[in-house]
This record gives sequence, C-alpha cells and structure tokens, in this order.
Amino acid sequence: MGSSDGVRPPATSRSLHAPGGQSVGFVELFFDLVFVFAVTQVTSLTAEHLDLPHLGRAVLIFWLIWWAWTQFTWTLNPADTRHVVVQVVTLLATAAAFLMASSVSLAFGDDALWFAVPYVVVRILGLGLQMRLAAENRTLRPGGAPPPAGTVSRWVGLSALGLVAVLVGAFVQPPARTWIWVLAMVLDVVAAAIAGRSDDPEDPWDIGAAHLAERHGLFVIIALGESLIIAGTAASDESRSLDLLGLAAAGLAVVGLLWWSYFAWFKSDLEDAFAAVAPIDRGAAGRDAYSLAHFPLVGGIVGFAIAADLMVLHPTDPVEAPAIAALAIGTTLFMTATVFSYWRLLRQVLVPRLVITLLTSGALVLFVGARPVWPLTIVAVGLAVVTFVERSRLPGHPGSAAR
Repeated sequence: MGSSDGVRPPATSRSLHAPGGQSVGFVELFFDLVFVFAVTQVTSLTAEHLDLPHLGRAVLIFWLIWWAWTQFTWTLNPADTRHVVVQVVTLLATAAAFLMASSVSLAFGDDALWFAVPYVVVRILGLGLQMRLAAENRTLRPGGAPPPAGTVSRWVGLSALGLVAVLVGAFVQPPARTWIWVLAMVLDVVAAAIAGRSDDPEDPWDIGAAHLAERHGLFVIIALGESLIIAGTAASDESRSLDLLGLAAAGLAVVGLLWWSYFAWFKSDLEDAFAAVAPIDRGAAGRDAYSLAHFPLVGGIVGFAIAADLMVLHPTDPVEAPAIAALAIGTTLFMTATVFSYWRLLRQVLVPRLVITLLTSGALVLFVGARPVWPLTIVAVGLAVVTFVERSRLPGHPGSAAR
C-alpha cells in the first residue's frame, strides 16, 4: 500500500501518521459499511413516510450520519490505519455507529438518546484522534518552534457546539427537537466554513488527495450497491413477470449509468484536480468538492432507492407522484452534485450533463400515472445521452487530452 509493489512494509515507528501515501485500509471499509447501513435505514424510513414533514426529518438524520462519516474520513486520512491505536479507535467508532444506525427509527421518538448518544460518541472519538494526530504532526515539523494548533483546534472547538445541540435536542420533543437539530446542522456548516480556511501556510490541513477521493468513491459505489439490494429485497417477494423483469432491467441500467457517470472519468479528473490544489487551499477545496458536495450526491442515490423500492412493490400499478418526485429529485441531486464538484476544482461547468439531467428530470412529470418501467427507462435514456455526449472525456479517447 505504500511501496512500489503495493504492499507496505511493517511499521517501524510508533507514529500515528501513515509512513507515506496509503490506500484505504480494511478497518476503514468496515467503518464505511456500517455507515452505508445507516443510510439504508434512512432510505427505508423515508419510503414508509413520503411526505414533507418526514422528508425534512430524514434529511436532518441523513446530515448527522453523513457529517459523522465525513469527519472521521478526514481524521483517518493522514493516519496509519495499521497502527493499533488507530484501529481500536476506529473499531470503537464503528460499534457506536452501528448502534446509531440501528436506532435511526427512534431519532424523533421518545428514545432519541439511543440515536444521539452514539452519534456524539463517534464524533468525539474522531475529534480526539484528530487532535492527537495534529499534535504529533506539529512535533514532527523540522526546524524552529512548532506553530500554534490553530486549524484543527478551531475545528474541534466549533464542532463541540453542534454536538451539544444534538444532545440538547434529544431531551426535548418535536417540533423543538427538529429546530434544535437544524441549528446543529447550521453549526456544523459554520464550523466547516471557518475551520476549512487555513490562513497560516505553516498550519494547513493534513490531507491526502488520493485517499480522500478513494474513500468518497468507495462510499458512492457501496451506496449504489445498497440501492440495488433494497430494490432486490422488495422484488424477492413479488411474483415473477415480464413487468417485473422490464422494471429490473431499467433499474439496473440506471444504476450502471450512474456508476459510469462517476467512475468512468469524473472521479479521476476530480482527484487529479484536487491533488494539484496548494496545501494551504486543500482544506477548503476538499470541504466543498467532497464533504459538502457528496452529501446531496449520496442523497440522490437515496432518492433513487426510494423510487425503485416503491415501483418494485407495484410493478404494474400506475406510478404515483411521490415516486416520480423521488426519482426526479434523486437523479438531479446526484448529477448536479458532480457538476458542482467539477466546477469547484476545475472551474469548468459540465453544461451537457447539467442541461440533459434537468430536461430528463423535468420530463418525468409527464409519466405520473404511467407504468413504472417507463419513468425508469426515461432516466436511463437521459443518462445514456450524457454518457454519449461526454465520451470524449474518457481516458485514451483522442479528445480527452483537450479538456
């Protein structure tokens, strides 16, 4: 993972920092799987109550889950994931995250602490490890006195305000809980906005571009797989028919094309651009293009999963407006989030991707009341057109060097 043959030599230092560029470790994958399970819990809960009040609550829960994951992703980015301390902390956070995920349905009930307390534990474990890594990093700096712990300390201090808001919200009943958790979400964004800026060139965010891109890419691909599992689980109880077969084919085409739109060339372009960002600006760039932009992107996968679940349960019935809305919003969120990420790092707007996506999502309004296979087919056709138009961006294509 750090040597030329892809296998890292045994650790010879007690440093918590990775000895060099590292790929995603198995303990990180384990951690990610639990968080994707939490996202599927949000998906199932939202599909059962597809109305505005429940949708708003689902977005709040999803934000808290996502923010806990993205904070820990930043924490583990420079860490040596073979170090026993890093592994123990990550496994403890994974256990807490599992309890949090299994308590998603309780978040707005009388037992909200079963969700809130594990969430806070995950965050505290991540913040504590982040502080220790930052302190170690300062002692390793060559020459002169170490700079003050500005960037990470500022982030930890500001993050504590959001954690307090989550705990306070768990002790009150909705709708007060909803508004307090909205405040927690705002405090999280403010903390990221302030701490993401690194004005001191001696104290930038310690972040590796390849590792951060790989973690987000793995989360996307696992979430896409989970969306198929959700739809497949619903289909397992249905009688086999040509309608169900056509619906499955259209759904698989959509998932495959979403995968293509992210992994065929977009991910590598984004990673290369992120790697080219100056270290002092990398914190803000990673915050915007990955931590913030991938929140709606993964939310788009959730939207598609909800729509697919509803359609598979009724493969021959006319599609109702909520399922069409979930499909349209999900597709739009996924694709426009990629457009924003690309613009943020490369300052180029993927105009065909944006325009075709908006036209496709808008056209879905015409398919309310149609058989489920047709709206999924329209989305698949729209994504296929995007793929065809963007074919020149593929590595090895004669036109790829021009971008």
